[in-house]
Amino acid sequence: MQLPKLAVFDMDGLLFDTERVLMEENAKVMEEYGYRQDYDEYVQTIGTADEEFFSRLYEIHGPDYPAEEIAETSRVREVERLKRDGVPVKEGIPELLAFLREQGIPCCVATSTKRPEAEAFLRLSGLLEYFSYIVTSGDVSRSKPDPDIFLLACEKNGTSPADACVFEDSQNGVLAAYRAGIPVICIPDIKSPEPYYAEKATKVVRSALDVPPLFDLH
Repeated sequence: MQLPKLAVFDMDGLLFDTERVLMEENAKVMEEYGYRQDYDEYVQTIGTADEEFFSRLYEIHGPDYPAEEIAETSRVREVERLKRDGVPVKEGIPELLAFLREQGIPCCVATSTKRPEAEAFLRLSGLLEYFSYIVTSGDVSRSKPDPDIFLLACEKNGTSPADACVFEDSQNGVLAAYRAGIPVICIPDIKSPEPYYAEKATKVVRSALDVPPLFDLH
């Protein structure tokens, strides 16, 4: 692979091992409201945001499910826990960011997480300095798997989608990058991508440690 002119990173589940924390907190909150979290159903919602996220929850749990209340409470508790215990950085991410910096490749974050939380997590982890800017779902009208957030990330840097590279863990993220016409490297988190999604990734690797050797430095 050729080195990209822009590296676009998803955040939860890719930079940080936070999807598990949120899933654990969400299970507790759901129980308080009289619901039970199903692992497979929860995984379906990973990588989505706003309208699609809540639509899926209503399909799974019914129209009376207090989706926004449970999601907000879970997110608040996740943030409190991360502030208390620290933000767990995924294996190989510091090394990958250092490698890209050495090569002079600008990096940005494109996440479904709200901006204040994204900035807080990046700051707490010590990774904020590696990123030139952050794009969130609040900056676009359609969230992943639509390509809008990745197209905006490229536009902000003046980079053609074909010259960028996206790093994603979720199926929806891979599909969004594919639809944007951006090469995407998938580093799975909670769930490995199904064949339909895996074939749309340029590469699927075990961890960020496996990424630098993919690039042609000559």
